[in-house]
Amino acid sequence: MPQSPPAAGKVPGGAPKKASRPAPAETLSMNFAEPQAEGGETHQVAGGDVAVLTTAHGIQVADDQNSLKQGARGPTLLEDAHFREKLFHFDHERIPERVVHARGYGAHGYFELTESLSDVTRADVLQRVGERVPAFVRFSTVAGSKGSADLARDVRGFAVKLYTQEGNWDIVGNNIPVFFIQDAIKFPDLIHAAKPEPDRDFPQAQTAHDNFWDFISLTPESFHMVMWTMSDRAIPRSLRTMEGFGVHTFRLVNADGKSTFVKFHWKPKQGLQSVMWNEAVKINGADPDFHRRDLWDAINAGDFPEWELGVQLFDDAFADSFDFDVLDATKLIPEELVPVRIVGRLVLDRVVDNFFAETEQVAFMTQNVPPGIDFSNDPLLQGRNFSYLDTQIKRLGSTNFTHLPINAPKCPMAHFQQDGHMAMRNPKGRANYEPNSWGAAQGGPREDPVRGFNSFTQEADGSKQRVRSESFADHYSQARQFFTSQTPIEQKHIGDAIVFELSKVERPDIRSRTVSHLINIDATLAQTVADGLGLALPDPAKAARPTMMDLPTSDALSILKNGPDSFKGRKLGILMTDGADAVVFNALVKAVDKEGAVYEVVAPKIGGVTLSDGTAVPAKQKIDGGPSVLFDAIAVVASEEGAALLAMDAAAKDFVTDAFAHCKYIGLTAEAQALFEKAGIADDLDEACLPLATAKDARSFLTACRALRYWSRELTVDLDAQPDA
Repeated sequence: MPQSPPAAGKVPGGAPKKASRPAPAETLSMNFAEPQAEGGETHQVAGGDVAVLTTAHGIQVADDQNSLKQGARGPTLLEDAHFREKLFHFDHERIPERVVHARGYGAHGYFELTESLSDVTRADVLQRVGERVPAFVRFSTVAGSKGSADLARDVRGFAVKLYTQEGNWDIVGNNIPVFFIQDAIKFPDLIHAAKPEPDRDFPQAQTAHDNFWDFISLTPESFHMVMWTMSDRAIPRSLRTMEGFGVHTFRLVNADGKSTFVKFHWKPKQGLQSVMWNEAVKINGADPDFHRRDLWDAINAGDFPEWELGVQLFDDAFADSFDFDVLDATKLIPEELVPVRIVGRLVLDRVVDNFFAETEQVAFMTQNVPPGIDFSNDPLLQGRNFSYLDTQIKRLGSTNFTHLPINAPKCPMAHFQQDGHMAMRNPKGRANYEPNSWGAAQGGPREDPVRGFNSFTQEADGSKQRVRSESFADHYSQARQFFTSQTPIEQKHIGDAIVFELSKVERPDIRSRTVSHLINIDATLAQTVADGLGLALPDPAKAARPTMMDLPTSDALSILKNGPDSFKGRKLGILMTDGADAVVFNALVKAVDKEGAVYEVVAPKIGGVTLSDGTAVPAKQKIDGGPSVLFDAIAVVASEEGAALLAMDAAAKDFVTDAFAHCKYIGLTAEAQALFEKAGIADDLDEACLPLATAKDARSFLTACRALRYWSRELTVDLDAQPDA
């Protein structure tokens, strides 16, 4: 059955339904003497008159929630003029910056197949083990502008372009396997709500404002994604330590025309890792390019980021038996039900030569798939396929954006497309049309029914209507499954994040409405958020379907259960002073190198320090420019005199107190104790604060750092964790 719009849908007989949204300050009557910029015909709803939604041409809209489909689970229809206009206008809202994913960073590399999928697909790139194809990957935030900071709480784009022998294959995904909405017709509304509020143009790169949570609280399908974005998945430690997902269900098609459903996964070899929210805020202040710098430094140092390509393969029988609809982009398939099969690896081994020419001008499109890979009827995917071409033409200024080197296929190509703005090549020969009779020399290319792309043959039935399938109606069960799959400290972070975001929302009714949805996910979480806001617990939101309370937990959904087993690729910050113990410092450096990690010396002066044996050591950071939030662990190696000087410095005290508050492993020499005493944490040092007196201590410290965080400490330093707070 169709879902009604949340505020002003129709009821049988055409009478307007009561709605709770406030009316505009005034409405305009119809006046055909001049075009109406806003207003128009009105109807009564609770709170007063509101304008009837129309297209830009004044056609009244009956359903703004669902695109037109052939049957409840069928494909989206091209004749949907309202959807086409809505996406068309949205795609052309910005130039030249991307509307979404504006802040991005890219790198080159290669994809290597490690297990053939020739049994389920004829795609050439998935046939021969050991064969490599060039790749380009662009990571990005979603909501912020190009000039925003890297550590915003946000979804991260994870877009991969593989230059295969059968054309470019774009896997345009995110670091989260689900999305906020089920139908692409709602994408402009989602992004408008998340972006800076239009009357004041702030907040930037944040969802902690009324518009976003107003939309979310009126869109129950979003709450699974909300659990992910309020988790630590939305504040990754590095682009190298996050997963990537294709999000949608696609098809693999073999040489016999048989179809197998597939979901794509990128698993980081570096393990999953995120930061704390307080840490993210401070990183943005200390280094808003933190993720960019990390990727640039790692590749240039030869520590090449690597991901494994995994696929979840399943057939129609599984799809029919699954509790949720595989075409619903707000749902995932737990890995315990369909294991991820590792079939390849992606390695980034080269930075760009020019950011604009490559990272900024690269154009990804979900519809770029080689023969042997095809689409499902996921309405969000269908809308993306429709939308991306418009976006690239608007942003890059010409239909010839494929002539740019970063977008050009690396395989032979031939077609009759010609001319246009900035054309760099045109077809040769007399014929510029097809069919023609000019022969092979002058006639140009011809289609190939055997090797060319063929869509999977699928019957579509059902009436033509704007509809949301009933199989999409469970909005809370997987949100609950995600929450219950987290470790206790991860659950705490989700609650903290929601409280923080809603504390920035000015309207109490939006806060209360959001909490009403949380009750359907987890009663304890809802109570925690209500208590954090000083809010009376509301009645639960009405659910289209009751929450499945007994879905099994999935370890794959937890970051902490999928973290690294070493300190490799991480960074140690060593705060030092003149006279620091040379034996301890040299042992730390040796242990860092053995671990495959890196270190930076932080000192009172950028010129560096002189060790106890007279060795001069240059500094990478001056203390007030190299806070501990930039490092995965810290060590303080100071002389007695140097520690006394540090104890008078606010930045030095922040260096150790922040590291302690952020649950990092800390190494310290006995002489450094004075700094910790002055910072007020000397009496609180725990088992993750290790003494550094000998070379053996340094080795033991680096081994302990493999755990990355000592999460037990957070319960002692956070007011929200206190039972009587």
